[in-house]
Amino acid sequence: MAVDAYLNFNGNCREAVEFYAQVFGTEEPKLMTFGQAPPNPEYPLPEEAKSLIMHTRLIIFGSNVMFSDTFPGMPFTVGNNISLAIVTDDKDALQSAFDKLKEGGKVGMELQETFWSKAYGSLSDKFGVQWQFNLGMEEL
Repeated sequence: MAVDAYLNFNGNCREAVEFYAQVFGTEEPKLMTFGQAPPNPEYPLPEEAKSLIMHTRLIIFGSNVMFSDTFPGMPFTVGNNISLAIVTDDKDALQSAFDKLKEGGKVGMELQETFWSKAYGSLSDKFGVQWQFNLGMEEL
C-alpha cells in the first residue's frame, strides 16, 4: 500500500510534468489525455478537454507523484490542488479506509469500477483533506 501525492493543474499539466521530469531527471512521463478515455454517449467530451492530461506520474527520488488537469468547468484553486492517493491491491483495506474517511466528509465519487481500475473513488474528509482511492495502478 502506498500514499502518493496527486497534483492538479488548470490546463497546464503537460507543461508542468515535463518541467518536473527535466528538473528531477526522471523518465519521460507517459501521458493519458481525457480524449483517450473510452467515450460515454451520456457524457460527451467537450472539445477543449480532449488534449488535457487525465493522468500521468513521475517517480521523484523514489516517491510516486501523480498529476492531472482539472476537467473543464471543475473548480480549481491554487493551493487546494493537491490530494493524497491511496494505491493498493488490497480491496478490503481500500474499502475500509474509504468508509472511515467518508464519515463526516463529502464523497466526490463512490468506490466503483472504472476503465482504469477495478475500484476507484474520491472524497474530502471531515477536515477538508482530499483523498483518492485506487485498487492497483501499475500499468498507468
